[in-house]
Amino acid sequence: MKKYSEMTREELLAEKSALEKRYSDKKSLGLKLDISRGKPCPEQLALSLPMLDLINSETENFKCENGFDIRNYGVVDGIPECRRLFGEILDAPAENVIVTGNSSLNLFYDLIAHAMCHGLPGGSAPWCECKERKLLCPAPGYDRHFAVGELFGFKLIPIEMKSDGPNMNEAEALITDPDVKGIICVPKYSNPQGISYSAETVERFAKLSPAASDFRIFWDNAYTVHHLDFEGDMDEIPSLLRLAEANGKGNMVYMLGSTSKITFPTAGLAAVASSSANIADLKRMLSFQNIGPDKINQMRHVLFFKNLDGVLKHMKKQAQIIKPKFETVLTVLKNELEESGIARWNSPKGGYFVSAELMGGTAKRTVAFCKEAGLVITGAGAVYPYGSDPADSILRIAPTFAPLSELPDAMEIFCISAKLAALEKLL
Repeated sequence: MKKYSEMTREELLAEKSALEKRYSDKKSLGLKLDISRGKPCPEQLALSLPMLDLINSETENFKCENGFDIRNYGVVDGIPECRRLFGEILDAPAENVIVTGNSSLNLFYDLIAHAMCHGLPGGSAPWCECKERKLLCPAPGYDRHFAVGELFGFKLIPIEMKSDGPNMNEAEALITDPDVKGIICVPKYSNPQGISYSAETVERFAKLSPAASDFRIFWDNAYTVHHLDFEGDMDEIPSLLRLAEANGKGNMVYMLGSTSKITFPTAGLAAVASSSANIADLKRMLSFQNIGPDKINQMRHVLFFKNLDGVLKHMKKQAQIIKPKFETVLTVLKNELEESGIARWNSPKGGYFVSAELMGGTAKRTVAFCKEAGLVITGAGAVYPYGSDPADSILRIAPTFAPLSELPDAMEIFCISAKLAALEKLL
């Protein structure tokens, strides 16, 4: 088969006619398919159910290692066992970890709100007093991160994503502006491209010299243990906090993580690791905000996993469930789109997404075709600040939640839609 760009008009029209027949056949099935959000499927959630039985009225697991009763108020920074567990997960000293809440997005929101209202160590004023405040946003990226920045009135500045992470030349040039207050990153198996930052990129982050004394790197390491192949090649990245501390810049870093996609999204745990000064500042903030986190849930997680090795064994079981789904998505993309030359996509080693880059100017139309045929996908532009993809080309595919049996139909509709949108543009 020729690439679409090499076809004559007559060949393009013939291809379009054949695809319209396939599209009509799929549409007639009345399918209701959804690959729009990166959620764990029921089989993944079931793996964590035994955790719910570890603490109940018949057990005596109500004391943490320092003797504190986990049923009561107090311990705003989290029980020591759980801080140690997240220290292993995030590669940070346990004493520099706070465990609270259930999602890294919630922690990111709280950190921004705290900076806006009260300011941060090293700064001279709350961020709300900076009228032209700006947030750097590697893009394509996570739509909910962008939404938080927009909500708090930041000017969102997109940074190009390269194969080894954000374009650091761009970032280093932009942070000479004192109004640039931070950058938000997903450094491992990024959303949506599955990119893991190189050691060189992490090192450059650790050595940043921003004009703003209260500049922060929000390092949302949400997928740090979310490998797809535990027997093969797994990405690993250095600890940004340890590197930044070695360079005397630990205050720049907030490393975030959670068990949202490890155990239960609504009943998981979240943690932040940072410098001693930042941790003391956050602990003070929490003393006003929260009399004590859910320490019973923290103890459940500790008893269930025990340590990082236990977490990795659990994630290996998850990988066995979701890896075939990623393989199905990638196989259909290859079979349907490779010869046409209208798209390219990543083959992630971990995380929750596949990113498809379609012919420029066709992403919105592809979404519309998918919707009409019964397939819901993330909206075009969602992976860019303000929902605006300058090329109208990037779409995010979330394989995990849909049953494996539904993915061939879902991806066939996606690919037919992408090809029809491309043919419309070419004709």
